[in-house]
Amino acid sequence: MPAFQPSAVSRNALVIIAVILAGAAASWLSGILTPLALAIFLAIMIDGFARVLEHRLPGISRRAALPLALLLSVVLFGGATFMIVSRAPDFFSQLIDFAPKLMALIGKIAGHVGVRVPRTVAELVRQLDPAQYLGDVARALQSFTSTAAFVLVYLGFILASRRGFERKIVGLFPARPERQEAMAQFLRMRDAVEQYLWVQTLTGLIVAGLSWIAMAAVGLNNSVFWAFLIFLAVYIPVIGGTFAGIAPPLFALMQFDSYWPAIILLVALQAIGIIIGNVIYPRMQGRSLNIDPIVVLLALAFWGAIWGIAGMFLSTPLTVMAMVILAQFDGTRWVAVLLSADGDPQQLKNRAPDQAPDEAPTQSDPPLPEAGRPNLSHT
Repeated sequence: MPAFQPSAVSRNALVIIAVILAGAAASWLSGILTPLALAIFLAIMIDGFARVLEHRLPGISRRAALPLALLLSVVLFGGATFMIVSRAPDFFSQLIDFAPKLMALIGKIAGHVGVRVPRTVAELVRQLDPAQYLGDVARALQSFTSTAAFVLVYLGFILASRRGFERKIVGLFPARPERQEAMAQFLRMRDAVEQYLWVQTLTGLIVAGLSWIAMAAVGLNNSVFWAFLIFLAVYIPVIGGTFAGIAPPLFALMQFDSYWPAIILLVALQAIGIIIGNVIYPRMQGRSLNIDPIVVLLALAFWGAIWGIAGMFLSTPLTVMAMVILAQFDGTRWVAVLLSADGDPQQLKNRAPDQAPDEAPTQSDPPLPEAGRPNLSHT
């Protein structure tokens, strides 16, 4: 009796149902999966940073590169935290001082379009009734604290267990061809994510630096803190660029009596965004991600709805990983094709062709000491 072969319609329907169920499960388990995903991507960043230190700094061994990268990462994140804690109170106090002028500006704009808005801050506060939101704010702060703690715990375990990765690959894929293919796909995902994070970081530094020059030139208050916020916002597709180009000019409207500083700042920041986004960023990113621009927007909305701000930060890397995995199976390859920009989801071009994972030990190989472990890292 011939084996039952499901039709293409049935397979596609199963894929769609599986995607819906996976999204529902990811949303339901967001408290567990969100810190785990953040920890994984932090581990990828630290691992990539370690390889850079190993190959760029003389005298840094492979064993010493990871602790050094971890230490430098802690210093950088500590500096970012200090920046937020030290600058945020002054920043928000100035927002409060500028509130009357903001209300007058909003009222003037609303009057032109025929919309009624509160005339004073006190009236706005009475209408909003902030007391009803205090519980939500407290829960959000508690959630942020617990998420940060879980991220650190997960990160520690991930970094501690990375030494057994090669042996796990051997156990999962005893046959050498299967193991090579699995490692090839892993390296493809890792390289794409690392390239994305590297490009976003570098372009974020460029945008933040140029924006700081423009903001300092017009005399905008807290220009350093604004530049830091812009750097963080660049990691969120679409929304980050919009924030970087609009928020500082709006603040300039409240700070200055004249409209000209805000206009100059708006033109300068928009020019920076256009040049970086349309000239520098495509040249740096190249074809490493190969994701359709519409998919980037949909992924931003999808992961943002499931995991909030963390999902927005991780939307593009998660989509890259999903595309690579889906491309490996005949029943789901059509989804990967739709996600890709050119119809070929395998075109992630950053890994050198001579880095095929032929070095993975076979199942019969004896355990190797740390110094002789096979190097499966892509440099």
